[in-house]
Amino acid sequence: MKLDYIIVGLGLAGLAFAEELVKAGKTFLVFEDNSQSSSLVAGGVYNPVILKRFTPVWNAKEQLEVALPFYESLEKKLKTQLDYKFSTRKVFKSIEEQNNWYLASDKPLLSDYMNPEIISEKIDAIQGDFGFGEVYQTGRIDTLVLINSYRECLNEQNLILFEKFEHSQINFSDNDIHYKEIVTNRIVFCEGFGIKQNPFFNYLPLNEAKGETLTIHAPALNVDFLIKSTIFVLPMGNDLYKVGATFNWTDKTSDATQEGRDELVEKLDKVINTPYEIIDQSAGIRPTVSGRRPLVGIHPKHPKLAVLNGLGTRGVMIAPLVSKQLYNFLEYQKALDSEIDCSRFKLKDE
Repeated sequence: MKLDYIIVGLGLAGLAFAEELVKAGKTFLVFEDNSQSSSLVAGGVYNPVILKRFTPVWNAKEQLEVALPFYESLEKKLKTQLDYKFSTRKVFKSIEEQNNWYLASDKPLLSDYMNPEIISEKIDAIQGDFGFGEVYQTGRIDTLVLINSYRECLNEQNLILFEKFEHSQINFSDNDIHYKEIVTNRIVFCEGFGIKQNPFFNYLPLNEAKGETLTIHAPALNVDFLIKSTIFVLPMGNDLYKVGATFNWTDKTSDATQEGRDELVEKLDKVINTPYEIIDQSAGIRPTVSGRRPLVGIHPKHPKLAVLNGLGTRGVMIAPLVSKQLYNFLEYQKALDSEIDCSRFKLKDE
């Protein structure tokens, strides 16, 4: 079998790159072994403002300009709703936070997204005496529906194999790569934190940050916006809300823990004061990079091997844009943004 590309991994990164190949009419095959779950348990929120510091997300405008039409086209292709739009409200803890909000909302990169007026409306189910700051152009991509639907779509076309990719079976010739019975021009690795077991790209400084979320049923909460405090409370419809997320840098498993549950409950009880029932708990490993810039590009010694990884907590915003950039780099030699180019990290023997 002769193919243009092999893609290893079908989280948000692999899916977005696969769509670039579909649009370009390239032949490809995806290998997916369900070993990485960060995209499947992610909140899927897109938000152009970092609400911890009231600063703009890196490259937010360009990311949203690519991402929103991307998901809209997938909704048509997959015949299902993926994009749920809502506003986000930051719960203020002090007058100082209100003042910082006023200052930030006037800045050029933030003024399109931040309501300069403080929302003083008192909501009984939410704890807080200092009001809210509202962010526009936010929403949620249903990543679970997206990835499962896309897998089904690829499976119907025999474009995906649900099996572990064996790196040791890669053999290089002058012009091609041989993987078992497949001959391909390039392999793109989108393995998430599985890259740690990839002998070609495990030199890249990817960190694993475990995140846990709860799903709660809270009929009396009755809000249609995302609540952002020390945690987020994300409306999912039918009085269900996703609550998250923890950050654990030592636990490398994808198992939900009592420790994570307790942490989220403790924080949630300081944000809302209405009864709720915990319906579900999920965990996944986020692939993160120091500096919060993804890892995109080619191997320094094997240029037919490429990587698309390290999307972190903002994968739904970043994936469509960096996938497009990687495709244009591989096919048309269009230079990658230096901030995402994995060549910023060197092999130890280089």
